[in-house]
Amino acid sequence: MSELVFFSGTMDCGKSTLALQIGHNRSARGLQGVIFTRDDRAGEGKLSSRLGLVTEAVEATEGMDLYRYLVDQLSRGAKIDYVIVDEAQFLAPGQIDQLARIVDDLGLDVFAFGITTDFRTKLFPGSQRLIELADRIEALQVEALCWCGARATHNARTVGGQMVVEGAQVVVGDVNRPAEEVGYEVLCRRHHLRRMTSASARAGALSPDVLPAPST
Repeated sequence: MSELVFFSGTMDCGKSTLALQIGHNRSARGLQGVIFTRDDRAGEGKLSSRLGLVTEAVEATEGMDLYRYLVDQLSRGAKIDYVIVDEAQFLAPGQIDQLARIVDDLGLDVFAFGITTDFRTKLFPGSQRLIELADRIEALQVEALCWCGARATHNARTVGGQMVVEGAQVVVGDVNRPAEEVGYEVLCRRHHLRRMTSASARAGALSPDVLPAPST
């Protein structure tokens, strides 16, 4: 029985790595799939992980009909056994509906990977629709960690190392960008609410206004 499965987690928790692993395992068994992605850090038409693995993918552009794309490929004789979608949070709700139709009408498994909420802790429309439609939702087992060592549960956008809470919902960046650029950092809820990034924590620790802890 084919399924629409949503694998969700924060940034830096191995979503793209798992997407690549699922594709590898199935191709090793002679199965062929289509990989969709959107705004990957490696550029258009790429699926990449932070471990350095990269594969070719189909860029799911705004307004693209994913269902129609697959129907066209199948009508030309292509063999398609499954579908992988990375950065699924960036898809429009209508494109998520198309993923559900791929499962129901074409009988293909669809594995979608994405983060649930944005830097403001608001649901991405694509992720919200996946939560509404998915046959199964899987939380990634690899836990990303906040700078304090606690489990990271929130994504933060940073500029110059400082957390920002305003701006466009989608700005492509990464957790490994230089501090002066727009980047992202994963934080625990406590430090996200306090807007305390690793850079601001270091600055606070070095500030002359902060009293050192007494020696024991």
